[in-house]
Amino acid sequence: MANGHAIKVLLVDDQAMVGETVRRMLADEPNVEFRFCQDPAAAIDAANAFAPTVILQDLVMPDIDGLQLVRYFRANAATREVPLVVLSSKEEPVVKAKAFALGANDYMVKLPDKLEVVARVKYHSRGYVALLERNEAYRQLAETQREMAAELNRAARYVQSLLPPRLTSGPVTIDWKFVPSSQLAGDMFGYQWIDKTHLGIYLLDVSGHGVGSALLAVSAANVLSGPTMPGTDLLNPGAVVTRLNEMFQMDRQDGKYFTIWYGVFDTQTRSLAYCNAGHPPSFLWSGGALHQLEADAPAVGMVPDLPYDTRTIAVEPGARLVVFSDGIMEIEDATGAMWPFEAFVARMATELPVEGDLIQRHLEFARALMGRDAFTDDFSMMDVRL
Repeated sequence: MANGHAIKVLLVDDQAMVGETVRRMLADEPNVEFRFCQDPAAAIDAANAFAPTVILQDLVMPDIDGLQLVRYFRANAATREVPLVVLSSKEEPVVKAKAFALGANDYMVKLPDKLEVVARVKYHSRGYVALLERNEAYRQLAETQREMAAELNRAARYVQSLLPPRLTSGPVTIDWKFVPSSQLAGDMFGYQWIDKTHLGIYLLDVSGHGVGSALLAVSAANVLSGPTMPGTDLLNPGAVVTRLNEMFQMDRQDGKYFTIWYGVFDTQTRSLAYCNAGHPPSFLWSGGALHQLEADAPAVGMVPDLPYDTRTIAVEPGARLVVFSDGIMEIEDATGAMWPFEAFVARMATELPVEGDLIQRHLEFARALMGRDAFTDDFSMMDVRL
């Protein structure tokens, strides 16, 4: 056949003459294999060994009822879907109806003309081979999906292994939660003391989903956590993001870019310097008011040679900073409607003054709103006490 599969014809008939006649009919047909089984009791074993693409079976044979053999073929896993053409010496509507009811695909009065036999054999084999190929394609797709899921799980575990330990003591404490999406997006966050009085905090989100996005997030995080930005003032968030933009232009990153919120908190002056490159605004609860630390520049990698600015805000004692990715707010409710951003801001204004586990409360709220546990985007959230 054109798809490379041979036509394999199994004939089950107690008459040797019928077997020889069919063999001759098919002898000069290219890519056709023929197997004759004269003993109906051995038909199932013969079919299992031969793997036919079509079975021709007589209905009148000694020792076994032809209709019963149809039942056996359909009960046998290896032949359950193989096209079955029953042969009879005459047209018998009642017998024909029973054969079809038991799973036969076709009916021929034997012996028909060679052209009819060849045509029916090719027709049924072509359909069966297409079914085999479809099933194999589905099997390969399922295997690929399993492999991809395993790869994503490994990547998610690797990303989580790079996340920093929580800060539980000192002038600043930080709690956080990271819940990877089912597809693994590109969230990454971290913090480190630049010197004794300055704490750097960042959260970035790479465009797209999958391992590629996660790897770019890891690469950017390695730059932020290591000595790989010589000549860059790490206390100046705008300068840091400008350097990242130089290093990670999207035309060198397979078209990917990332948003980032990067801040530096000075524990002596109690000021927070920050740069927001296309990222959702962080929320600062300070002095009894909610401040949105908005973006004022595009995402990193989108525009070359772009200088990023630094903004500064005073921080009152007992302030609370929430830094997050859009996965905690861009969520659909159970009806498919997108949760309004205004409602998210209102919720944060209500929740930030409340003591307790803000992140866990919001995680439970988001899951209840969606009506499911899994997120379509990474859920990343840091609760920083300043």
